[in-house]
Amino acid sequence: MSASEKAKAKTEQAAGKAEKELGRAVGNERVAAEGESKEAKGDLRSAKEKGKDAFKG
Repeated sequence: MSASEKAKAKTEQAAGKAEKELGRAVGNERVAAEGESKEAKGDLRSAKEKGKDAFKG
């Protein structure tokens, strides 16, 4: 996994989690859903990079 892609994935995951928790704390479902979406995008980016590494051997 390239360092820049790994950093992007971790950043997306952290930002998404923070936004999701903020949305839940204030009772805003839309913000919570957007945060969950960003967190999932970071998870997918991380999984994609791990898959690439697996094929490299």
